[in-house]
Amino acid sequence: MQKIIAPYKDSFKADITGGLLAAIIGLPMGLAFGIQSGLGAAAGIYTAIILAIIAFIFGGTKTLITDPTGPMTVVAATVVSSSLAAAGDLATAMPLIVATFVLAGVFELLFGVLNLGKYVKFLPYPVLSGFMAGIGVIIISVQIFPLMGQVSPRGFTNIITGLGEGIGHLNQQALFLGALTIAIVYLLPLLTKKIPSILAALIIGTLVSVGFGMNVPVIGFIPTTLPSMQLGLLGQLNWSDLSIIIPPAIMIGGLGVIDTLLTSVVADNLTKTKHDSRRTVIGQGIGNIIVGLFGGIPGAGATMGTVTNIKAGARTKLSGLMKGVFLLLIIMSVAQYVAYVPMPVLAGLLITIGIGIIDYKGIKMLFKIPKQDAIVWAIVLLVTLFDNLLNAVAVGFLLSAILFIGRLSKSMMDSQQVDGLKDLNLSPAISDALVKKVHVQHISGPLFFGCASSFRHQCEAINNVFAAILRMEDMPFLDQSGLVTLEAVIEDWQDKGMAVYLTGANEVILKSMKQTNIIPKLISKEHCFRNAEDCLLAALVAINQGKHLGNNQKREQVKQRVSERYVPTFSEVAISTFSEN
Repeated sequence: MQKIIAPYKDSFKADITGGLLAAIIGLPMGLAFGIQSGLGAAAGIYTAIILAIIAFIFGGTKTLITDPTGPMTVVAATVVSSSLAAAGDLATAMPLIVATFVLAGVFELLFGVLNLGKYVKFLPYPVLSGFMAGIGVIIISVQIFPLMGQVSPRGFTNIITGLGEGIGHLNQQALFLGALTIAIVYLLPLLTKKIPSILAALIIGTLVSVGFGMNVPVIGFIPTTLPSMQLGLLGQLNWSDLSIIIPPAIMIGGLGVIDTLLTSVVADNLTKTKHDSRRTVIGQGIGNIIVGLFGGIPGAGATMGTVTNIKAGARTKLSGLMKGVFLLLIIMSVAQYVAYVPMPVLAGLLITIGIGIIDYKGIKMLFKIPKQDAIVWAIVLLVTLFDNLLNAVAVGFLLSAILFIGRLSKSMMDSQQVDGLKDLNLSPAISDALVKKVHVQHISGPLFFGCASSFRHQCEAINNVFAAILRMEDMPFLDQSGLVTLEAVIEDWQDKGMAVYLTGANEVILKSMKQTNIIPKLISKEHCFRNAEDCLLAALVAINQGKHLGNNQKREQVKQRVSERYVPTFSEVAISTFSEN
């Protein structure tokens, strides 16, 4: 009994420890991302508390810690800024903002129910890498002005073009605090890893600011209780507002799936477990719906908190619950002191987070990978910076797909073989005269829309033969374009007086050809074979029509072999007879 109880007790203690450490890390991140979103520090804290508790109830990744994250906050900030621009002030814009965030949770929940998370693995690496680099650059750029003690302009372009004016109004004290914060985050781990460097930087930066009476912007009032639900705001919406909120809601919902599942994969690698992606996404969707109703910002699985939680020994979902509870207790007890946290300190923290988000491995590989992938990476980065994240992923994925199809098509056409009878390695040898009478088209790889046109053009060049054999042993599938192309090729060959034979097609391809009436309308069942030997035997018999056989006995032997199409070898009598003629 003792052996069974002891591990449970150890896990319980580790889960509490992991939850506490995750809460300590989640505090500065929640404050910082809340500020960056444009809704204030409290909005980030609401998310960090509520989402952690909901994930404990509904989630499917045991050690996952949920928080506001860089990618989600970047999109949330775009929603807030665009709503402010449309409404004029935050109070008027809140119905649009809350509705967008709630609907984003609904979409994420729907994505989970449909189990669309399984398709995240198909996201091309250049798209993901360029996307993360863009998010990192956006986070860093948005904090440049707060680092100088000023309010940041909206939009990456405005930030870059306004740098000169910002430097002209530089607050040196703010810059000092920001630089001190960045230095502590990077240097403290070199001395000790027992103290979270982010929390230490937050505390030290605040103490220096207060102790020396620095004139820098601060967070200000932080409520000590959770807000009331904002259901009344949803009633202020009009049907016309749907066109405004649906696109960003889809973007946030899809991004939440990607962000969370990538973190879940990290958790799996560290704990040697496997998460339930469907349940994880459903839990995050429900959590973001509730967070939105309370006026928080959308969140997702947070890699930093999750890794800290696991390294503390946590192994169950209890750690996520404890993280939310501890963070609530911390806010209730120190909210009056959090109000003095300087904005340049939060800016310094976010700059280090932005630097950490950038995928440096992908950048290092840019000059070593195919040019097409490097181009995709650059385009995704630029669209992320100058347009929006949803378009960046969509453009990157579409471009990657097009380039992949092009490469696959070229590879397939390069691998196509036009076999002669001698290439089939059959014995005895076949005469050169007979070789010229049969064309063997060996299709290697799938016949699909990307290469259908090239395949048809190649086949149109075939002339002056009596029979054509389509070898399909190495063709795994064909799509509608492939079927239409195959039909056109067969009709073209038959118009030229060629008898067409089929060999080696799998059951799926045969079924498609029968359903589209290619078999038996164009190719009769008697011209379809399982192996190349029997197919060639039938073609040879058709060519010779029995005229060159030495006697009736040999002719009957050949015809008998043709009728038994699934024999493993040729009739040596037939081959030797044809070779002699």
